[in-house]
Amino acid sequence: MAASEQRSHDRFAGRWFWRYAAPSQFYPLAGRIEILCWAIAAVLAVTGLYLGLFRAPTDFQQGEVYRIIYIHVPASWMAMIIYLAMAFWSAVGFVFGTRLSFMMSHALAPTGAIMAFVALWTGALWGRPTWGTYWVWDARLTTTLILFFLYIGYIALAAAFDDRRKGDRAAALIAIVGAVNVPIIYFSVKWWNTLHQGASVRPGGSSMATIMLTAMMIMTFSFWAYSIAAAMRRVRTLILERERDTAWARSLIGASTSGRHEATAMKAR
Repeated sequence: MAASEQRSHDRFAGRWFWRYAAPSQFYPLAGRIEILCWAIAAVLAVTGLYLGLFRAPTDFQQGEVYRIIYIHVPASWMAMIIYLAMAFWSAVGFVFGTRLSFMMSHALAPTGAIMAFVALWTGALWGRPTWGTYWVWDARLTTTLILFFLYIGYIALAAAFDDRRKGDRAAALIAIVGAVNVPIIYFSVKWWNTLHQGASVRPGGSSMATIMLTAMMIMTFSFWAYSIAAAMRRVRTLILERERDTAWARSLIGASTSGRHEATAMKAR
């Protein structure tokens, strides 16, 4: 009985995967996910910033400057998570040859690059009063800078080919090979003597005050929801761009264009 249920589950998962691997099927689903995630991101951001900036106590060592963690830490985590997601979708594209997988990887890259830049920028602002300098060639800072360059390289290489399929596969190689940098970033504070402190959030407990940790985790989920929403918006644009020669995409583009023309005509009246 258990084996039969497992086979049934596997068949259902397979049907679900191949159904939504088609851009025409995923397009409306991405729209629904986008709207939901924008709303979640906004609510969580307001809640997290309120707790972090107004309710959390002042740190006894760093004073008020520590509050930058509510942006810096979520951005740093998301920069790593998004790159791993890019590598995953790139690998899926290689194995199954699904167009949507490469589009998902392309859609994630700009948001990941933004997260890496924000992590570096806020880290520099935090480092000035804490370490006395904006930048040091610390192991974690250096590997995060490499991550930012990997994002830029991925985006540039994908756009460098006139043949999109070649561009997809070339950029995917960067995503897959570059994924080795993510665990190096994460474990750098354990492997080398760096200026960064050890992890404040660990399995089984945290060294942070409860309200500080709560605010930071809420902001992390807000960044996560924002990243998903931005990726869904971007992948919908990519789908329409790449599928514009298909009947279903032409109908959507035509309806959108017609609606804009009607709105312009109404304003003119």
